[in-house]
Amino acid sequence: MAGEHPSYDKLGMSEERRKKKLAYDTKYQNSPKRVNYREELNKANRDAGTYGKMTAMGKDRSHKKDGSMVLENRFNNRSRNGQDGSSTKK
Repeated sequence: MAGEHPSYDKLGMSEERRKKKLAYDTKYQNSPKRVNYREELNKANRDAGTYGKMTAMGKDRSHKKDGSMVLENRFNNRSRNGQDGSSTKK
């Protein structure tokens, strides 16, 4: 399924553009900052005993401005995009 996201067709992305996006996404997700971010979320879920369970229920770990994490609806957590330089954290 990698590289075949439904939004690619919706956005009219060419095959060349898809390849560029996948290359960028791979590089971005492999950066030390993103790896550390995922490790932090996974550790919090393991410690809370919710690793692999809450995502099935539509919940995510959400970072707050004070650095703590809370469970939050997946849609609300991922829709926060930080427009106009505002924080992406609650």
